[in-house]
Amino acid sequence: MKLRHPALVEIESSLLAKGAPFELEDGEVRGERLQLFKNRPSSLRALLDRARLHAEAPFITAETDTGEIALTHAEFFGRVAAIAHLLRNEYGIQKGDAIAILGANSAEWAIAFMAIQALGGVAQAWNGWWAGEEIRWAADFCAPRLLLADGPRLARLQSEPSVPVLRLESLLHLSDVQAAELPEADIDEDDDALVLFTSGTSGRPKGVIHSHLNVTSALMLGFFHGARVAALHPPGDEAPPNTVLITSPFFHVSGLHAGILTVLAGGAHAVLPRGRFESAKIARLIEKHRITSWGYTPTLLRRLVEAPEIHAHDLSSLRVIGGGGAPVPPDLQEKVREVFPSLRETFSIGYGLTEGTAFGTLNPAEEWLVDPESVGRPLPTIEVSIRDEHGNELPEGELGEVHLRSPLVMSGYLNDEEATRQMIRPGLLLRTGDLGLLKDGRLYLASRRSDLILRGGENVYPAEIEARLDAHRSVAESAVIGVPDRDLGQIVKAIVVPRDPERFDLQALIEWVREGLAYYKIPERWEIRTAPLPRNATGKIIRPALLESKENPFIQE
Repeated sequence: MKLRHPALVEIESSLLAKGAPFELEDGEVRGERLQLFKNRPSSLRALLDRARLHAEAPFITAETDTGEIALTHAEFFGRVAAIAHLLRNEYGIQKGDAIAILGANSAEWAIAFMAIQALGGVAQAWNGWWAGEEIRWAADFCAPRLLLADGPRLARLQSEPSVPVLRLESLLHLSDVQAAELPEADIDEDDDALVLFTSGTSGRPKGVIHSHLNVTSALMLGFFHGARVAALHPPGDEAPPNTVLITSPFFHVSGLHAGILTVLAGGAHAVLPRGRFESAKIARLIEKHRITSWGYTPTLLRRLVEAPEIHAHDLSSLRVIGGGGAPVPPDLQEKVREVFPSLRETFSIGYGLTEGTAFGTLNPAEEWLVDPESVGRPLPTIEVSIRDEHGNELPEGELGEVHLRSPLVMSGYLNDEEATRQMIRPGLLLRTGDLGLLKDGRLYLASRRSDLILRGGENVYPAEIEARLDAHRSVAESAVIGVPDRDLGQIVKAIVVPRDPERFDLQALIEWVREGLAYYKIPERWEIRTAPLPRNATGKIIRPALLESKENPFIQE
């Protein structure tokens, strides 16, 4: 039995107590009694009221092709108000109308999003990596009233889209004359606020609808974790102000909910790099802006800590990093703690999914060091259960499908009632599609149900084999998939990207795998690649692309 960190238990109790900032209350959500944060914002529009409390503090510093754009919280509010009036007066946007945003992270993207929220509209955050055909599909399927897009994305279309377009780049000019007040809008926390699109790791992306309550509940959980870290590891009087580096795209929960919206609600400062992730540039930005926190994906984290250039910069301001989306191998965990000693006590990992508004469990640094295989315990307001294929709850220690129940469960899938019914069981039980088990209150993941390989009657979990492969010093990254076999139904195939292709010894790697895994888990087919494996914005491998193509299909920034 792994005991909880005693200081954490005491801190959490004080933060959640009656009269405390994160006090809980019982409430009704879609006919179900759930716990809610009593002090949650009433809507996303209400976050703009908080901008006025931090009026002169810096809000956004965004790199551009010609330099950078810097806005204070007050300037951001004024520009959002101006664009909100423009959308209502010039384009007739009303409460409940859908407006799509398609672009790279920028000040204009954030202005557009919050202007839509100010009106009670529904912001559709289209994937900025989509190609022209995918953008045209989204325009037809999502049918927004208006598309706010930047030039590079519009250039991919090669023809006029089926919806009206307003260039994102024009928003700064159009908001030069800032407005003092927002347009009137009556917003309920159960109203739809936004649509994000699933990663497409197992098929066509689906539009995930988040209500205002979904998002404000997620924001409260983020602040709860931050307060817990600060109480356990006080930053000190000389620490720089909260400055957040956002490298995840705004069209994903890690860039939007845990990124720019958290910065806005907390009165903090966001720094937005432009273009591809380059370790030297990121290290330079951390030093220049005294970055205090960063939301990582394991892929980008590894690039940063293994880059020799970072040692030329002072990165001591970085106090907190957190992430999820894909496993963090043990060797990477140790490398991070070696390169950033200040993160040893704050480096955490969590588990969640877009349909659950990003949050499920969290393994804080103090407990991750003791139990690195777990993704942690359920966060406040969230219930985690393991169930069989019929929805029956399984005892602790038995493997089954992970289910979440909380005020963060999505409203549903856009234009797909059948998929919504399949995903959300009665009782507001969200099926995650992930296989796992609970032990001593902690969640351990095995694999995605859809990734399961059925080899001659044996269940083979790719995550287990990938963990063995990734632990070998010669492997940069790997993926394991099932391929058809006439005799066994499926056999195991491993796709490996070596760290040094010229010195790579496949036979040595095979022997390494044999030493640690049962015979039926040993890959029978091997593919060696030099290009990175195709991944989505969260760092998860896109397995259908491995079956269909040998090339990374994403358009890179």
